[in-house]
Amino acid sequence: MIEYILLGVLAPIMINLLHLLIGLYVVTQRGNTMSLGFTGISFLTKTIAMLFLTWLGIKFLGLVMGIFIPLLTFFWFFTHVVEAFVFEHFMKQNASKFIILIYL
Repeated sequence: MIEYILLGVLAPIMINLLHLLIGLYVVTQRGNTMSLGFTGISFLTKTIAMLFLTWLGIKFLGLVMGIFIPLLTFFWFFTHVVEAFVFEHFMKQNASKFIILIYL
């Protein structure tokens, strides 16, 4: 049971929290353009992490796929949604006045 909680719940939250912290540094210190580049790179690293966690849970630890995969994907998706709203907030703060006028 603890493996499901560690790998299916805590691992995706911690990985996405790490990406969120690095992404917040990039968006606040380096700007929106660099943040978009980081978002593309983080897509690749998060995909690799997701594949690794899936392999680790199913093949290595022998967890039940019908329980583990929904847990993993739900918390992965939920943290992505939270991350998107946080990034949008900080990117709006960094936007130029011209872009803000177009956006409104």
